[in-house]
Formats: sequence, C-alpha cells, structure tokens
Amino acid sequence: MATFKYVAKNQESRSVTGKIAADNKAAVIEELRKRNLIIISINEVKDAVKKKSSFSSKKVKADEIVIFARQLATMVEAGIPIVQGLDALQEQVAQPTFKRTLSTITEDISHGSSLSVAFSKHPAVFDTLFVNMVRVGETGGVLAQVLDRIAMYMEKTLRLRRKVKAALIYPAVVVSMAVIITIVLLVKVVPTFAEIYESFDSELPAMTQMLITISNILQQYLLYVVGGFMLAGFLLRQWHKTKQGAIVIDSALLKLPIFGDLLRKVAISRFSRTLATLVQSGVPILESLDIVGKTIGNKVLEMTVDDVKNNVRSGESIAPPLAKSGVFPPMVTRMISIGEKSGQLEKMLLKISEFYDDQVDAAVDGLTSIIEPLIIGVLGIVIGFIVVALFMPIMNITQII
Repeated sequence: MATFKYVAKNQESRSVTGKIAADNKAAVIEELRKRNLIIISINEVKDAVKKKSSFSSKKVKADEIVIFARQLATMVEAGIPIVQGLDALQEQVAQPTFKRTLSTITEDISHGSSLSVAFSKHPAVFDTLFVNMVRVGETGGVLAQVLDRIAMYMEKTLRLRRKVKAALIYPAVVVSMAVIITIVLLVKVVPTFAEIYESFDSELPAMTQMLITISNILQQYLLYVVGGFMLAGFLLRQWHKTKQGAIVIDSALLKLPIFGDLLRKVAISRFSRTLATLVQSGVPILESLDIVGKTIGNKVLEMTVDDVKNNVRSGESIAPPLAKSGVFPPMVTRMISIGEKSGQLEKMLLKISEFYDDQVDAAVDGLTSIIEPLIIGVLGIVIGFIVVALFMPIMNITQII
C-alpha cells in the first residue's frame, strides 16, 4: 500500500491538499470523487520518507509501546476520536523519536488514512503483529479490546524476555571476569616469574613451561587473538543472516545441554501466546501463522510453522507438522489437536503458554543453581593450574639449586 499526495478543489473552489494511503492511483481518484473534490494533481509519496521515519524509530522501547497501546485503548473505549486521542498521547510522550512517529501517524489519519495503515509505515516501532491486530480491530469495531489485548500480550512477552536475560546476565558477567583475570595473569604476572626462572640453570616442569609458552604467545599475539574472536563473531552473525546458516545455528542452539531446553520452552511459550492472541483477535489462521513464523525468532521453528501453514492450506490440522518437528512435546501437540477438534484452539494455546511460562521460571531458577557452581569450579581449575604451574619450580628450588 502506497501513500499519495493530492491537490484538489472543493465545491467552494478552495484548494485542498492532503495525503491518502491506497493500493493505487485509481483508488485515490475514486476516494476523492466520493468527497466531491475536483482533482488537480495526484503524486505518489516516495519511500524515502518512510525509510527515514523507520530508521529513526529504532530506539523506541517496547515498554513505551505497551503504555501507548493501553492508553489508546482506554481513550477509544471512552469514545474519544482517534486523532484527539493521539494528540493527547503525543503531548505526554517524552521520547523524541516516538513523539515524531505519533505526530506523523496523527497527520496521516487526519488526511484520511486508517490507523493500521498509518502504523504500518513505521515497522521499526509497530511490528506486523501489532498492525494486523489493529486492522482486525478496526474492521470488527473492537479496536479498544484489541489494543488492550496487544498490551497484555506485549507485557507478558517482555516479562518472559526479562526473566531469560536475567538468567543469562550472571553467568555472562562471571565468565567475562574470569577470562579478563586469566588474561591479566598470563600477560602481566607470568612474565615476571618467567624472568626469575630464566636464571635457574635447570629444566622447568612441563606445566610451568607450557604456561610460559602460552603467556609468550598471548603477549605477542593478544591483539590478533582478540581480533580473530571478533572477526569470527562477525562472520558467524553474517552467516546467521543466511537461510542455511540460520538453520544450522538455531538447530545447534536448541540442542545445547543446559540452555537448549530453556530456549525450547521460551519458543513454545512465544509460539502459543502469539498464535492464541491472533486467533482470539479474529485474524485468519493462515495470516496468523505467517505472522507467528516471522516473529518466533528461530529458523527451525519458522520452517515448522511454514509446514503447519501448508498443512492448514490443504485442509488439514495444525498438530501433525508440530509433532514431526521434534521441538514440540507430545503434550503440546495433543492439546492443540484437542483444541482444533473442540473449536477451542485459542483457549488451549493460552493454557500451553501459561504452563510453559511456569516451566521457564523453574528452568531459570534451575539454570542459576547449576551454572553458579559450574563456573566457580571451572574458574578454580584454571586459576589453580596457573598458581600450581607458577610455584612448582619454587617448591623444587632446593633440587634446582
């Protein structure tokens, strides 16, 4: 859908300008004729404005969108016109980018655009799920309920994401500190001992010699090693952007010993909640599956959702492709199958998402209790090796002398 800028004259021969979002120029002409306007010119607005708006909207936080959806739902339910509601919300928004975005949306709506079309011009702020649900809410006349449902969905999704991040931050910090301490010991402390041991006219123990060798390599090639890790990370990230790379990496992540189970539970919860919210809001099932596939965040699961979509398109059920994927447990696929047969699919999906939210909580607690002693143990082994290797020649100093 494109945006067209028009210049026309009304029945009083006054010039009128504005913008209309439509599929083509013919649709704009038809709309202007309905308004009894004499058309002077119609020009399509280039995508540069849209791209600039989208690019500048990347820093809007999800929390702000949740508050916005909740407040807009309240205003719509109270019978306040959309333009007035957006004006009021725009005034109280402190984030400059979001304020500009709302200003553009208000202008588009005042020029005849629908709310969903105006939102769709800012994909960095309002994703596909948000736009489609708003479109359904507008069509069905239940915009307030849909906006409230969006806010609730986003709140639960954010809460789940924060739990997972909180579980991963602690081990990441500890591992980073362990690596930094080890590098400092190898680059700064070990060379001092190496100079002392050079004066000993004796062969050093194998552990000490190996430690000194590693220290020498790091001193000479530390920048290259760091650069190599950064380059490897960059290449891995670029490869993940390709289809084959995403399949390999995402599949490997799901098979990780400790984190894989947590990632699987998060993915099942997200899949269930997203699909339930869309179906509950009245979005057609094929369109819902298309949105779920794009927002699930794992290529393996995205391919599974594509299989589900093909199954549904051919008149079959959702459950078989999910069971075939090996990612979804039998309990989940059976509940979905029962939900389809009983006509209560969204209710079953919500129960699944709630169950797996609890499972994620338990997994996060378990992950913290497992990783903490594991990291301490590994760190103790590394530091212990360095200390023993450094002081082994001193313990044997009598023999060396």
